[in-house]
Parts: sequence; structure tokens; C-alpha cells
Amino acid sequence: MKPKRLLALLALGAAAIAPLAAQAQPATTSPKGSAVPGWNELIGKLSDLPDRMLARLPEAMRRDPQVQQEVARLALESLSSQSLDAIGGDVNAPEFLPTIGYLFNVGQPNADTIYRSARVDGAGTYRLRGKAGSLNQAIISQIVPRNAETGKGRGHIDLSKLKLDKHGRFDVLLSPVKPKGHRGDWWELRPQASRLMIRMVSADWAKEQAPTLSIERLDKPAARPRRPAADLEARLRALPGMVDMMALMFVDHVEKLRAEGYVNKVKTFDITSAGGLAGQFYYEGAYDLAEDEALIVESAVPKTCRYRSLILTNELYETTDWYNNHSSLNHAQAAPDSDGRLRIVVSGKDPGVPNWLDTAGHAKGLIQGRWMECDSQPVPMVTKVKLGEVRSHLPADTGTVTPEQRQAIIRERRAAQLQRPVW
Repeated sequence: MKPKRLLALLALGAAAIAPLAAQAQPATTSPKGSAVPGWNELIGKLSDLPDRMLARLPEAMRRDPQVQQEVARLALESLSSQSLDAIGGDVNAPEFLPTIGYLFNVGQPNADTIYRSARVDGAGTYRLRGKAGSLNQAIISQIVPRNAETGKGRGHIDLSKLKLDKHGRFDVLLSPVKPKGHRGDWWELRPQASRLMIRMVSADWAKEQAPTLSIERLDKPAARPRRPAADLEARLRALPGMVDMMALMFVDHVEKLRAEGYVNKVKTFDITSAGGLAGQFYYEGAYDLAEDEALIVESAVPKTCRYRSLILTNELYETTDWYNNHSSLNHAQAAPDSDGRLRIVVSGKDPGVPNWLDTAGHAKGLIQGRWMECDSQPVPMVTKVKLGEVRSHLPADTGTVTPEQRQAIIRERRAAQLQRPVW
């Protein structure tokens, strides 16, 4: 078709559609906003959310255009995470949905962990089944309010410790009381449990296999009818509070550490009491580096240890982009030096050593490490040095990584992460 003919047809089509589009518009628009109950409250809360987040930060950060946009991104991440739950969360037809992670980067998600959660009713009966996989950890925990009655059973289930058939499949019943005659795996459901969260932790990203997992409610019909307006409205009205909680919870966490004097040094961090996994030990501290400076994080290494890692975050407690940068290291990626001690270099420029964490343009941020099921929990010593002097603080036999090798490593890291099932 000739160009002039095509343009003429498009013009005719646009002229024909215009009256129909005008008719499709509502006859009147309320000056007070939407007529949908709950919508105005959501928009109202979102309208000043970034400002309320910025108000928790020092004045210099509040005035920084870069920080302002990163705060807006954090607000969007919180909204996206909680909107997904508001849309898909259902105690009667549950499924494990993404919660935090690479895109929903709220509260420093661990670079090795994929987090998913499913809503549950503490009075219900559920069935969990799938294949256990071969990850370093695949652990499901029940989320209950602090200080709530939590029963006497296990707070967590490790998929690798369940009864598996010859194909590696598990089948677990979850209920407040164990049914008479039930011979398979059973897990006591806590009366105030509101959801289940699974943490899928991989050390060797390219080789370990993620589990498969389904959940179904057994004490309700399998089919799900049309959701009533009251339920949809309740979800909409609950959303602003959940977004607020996520967005405001940790936005000033790094700044608080700075105020306490933990800059370029670390302290222990108790997250187990706030819902973290039993058996995990954390340490963290803020960092502050010039372009020509580096930190050397040095510690002993436990004799036995299921998992260890060190990650970085920015000043808002978002985990530094580990998909596209060399910004996280676990025990499969960072070996101890020849003297048995673990040394990791943190800097904005590549020092050419194997154990390097890239700040990726964040001159200030946070270092966080964790030991999982280890026979000791050493708190590292942190030393600030000039970037050009890094090797003089490392063993003489420390290896060298060329720029070309680093690019290859990062590309392989990225490919391995993208091939993990997030959604």
C-alpha cells in the first residue's frame, strides 16, 4: 500500500473512533476524586509517601536529587510488592507469591535468597507438596504476630529434612491438630499464623536446583467464586497501611547505624526475634569510602558452616544490584586465604582480587554478613586502606583477576541469577 493511501486510511479511522471515545467517557467527574470506595485513601497516602520517607533522613540527603529519586523508587517497590499480595493473596486459594527481592528491593533482601509468601488462615487445613530440589536452603516459616501464641511445634520446615519419595517429592499436611491416623509428614499450623514464607537460598547459583511447591486448602471447596465487592474493598483499604509499613520500616536504618558510630566497623544485628530464621547470626555496619579507599573485612572461618554471605546495600537499605555487579559473595564464591582467614575487599574500583565487593557507585551504604548454622559466629575486623595499598594487606599469594576475567565472571553471575525461578 502506498504511504499516502495508508495515511488517509489512518486519518479516516481516527475520525471514526473519536466520537466513540468521547461517548465512552463518564458523563461527570467528581471533583473529590474516584467514586470507588477506598481508592481516594490509597492515592492520598501515596501522594506524600516519598516526603514522609525523606523526612526520616538528614537534610543533606533530603535535598539530594539522586536520593529523592531513589526514595521514590523504594516507594514504588513497596507499592508493587504489597499490590501483588493485595491482588493475589487468598487464604482459601493460596499461592506462593514474590515478596521482596531484586525488583521488590525492600529491607535488604539477601542476594542469594528468593522470597515468596502465601496467605493462610490459622484455623485452616493445607497441603504442601512438590519437589525438594537441591538448594543450600529451602525453608518455610510461619509468620505470626510478635508475642503471639505460637504453639509448641516447629516454627520452620526445612524441605531437605522432609520425607521424600524416590523422585525427591514431599507431601506435608498443615493443620492446627494432627488428624487421627495420619502417617505422613504433618506440621502444626499456629492459631495466629497469617502467612507462610519460603526462603530459597542458593550458594552455587548455576548448579543448585530450586524446589517446586504448591499449596492448597483442604477444608474449603477447590473452586473459587467471584470475589465479593466487600472483600475487594477490604483489600484496597488495607493496602495503604501495608505500603506505609514497607516503605518506612528501614528507610533510615543505615543512618541510624551512622548515628551510633558504626561507620567502617560492624556490630551484631539480632533479626531472629523479628522473624528471621533460627540458626542465623548477622553482623552489619555502615561504610563511607572515598574513590581511592577500600575496606578489608577480615574474620576467622567457622569449622562447620551451612552458609555464609556478605552483601552491600545503599543508604536506603536497598541491596546493591547484585545481578549486574560483583556486589555479593557467599561461601561458594569467596574462599578463605591460604592462612585460613576470610578477607573480602569492599571498594568502588576493582582491586583485581578474587574476593571483591563492588559498591557500584554508592560511596556510602551498609555491609551485612550472616552465618547460618555455623559452629562459631565471628564478628569481622574492618580496616580502611588506600585502594593502591590493598595487596599489601593481603597474603602474598592472593590471586589476580584481570578486567576481562571480571567481566566474564559478572556475565556468568547474571546469567545464573536470571535462570533462577523468581516469579
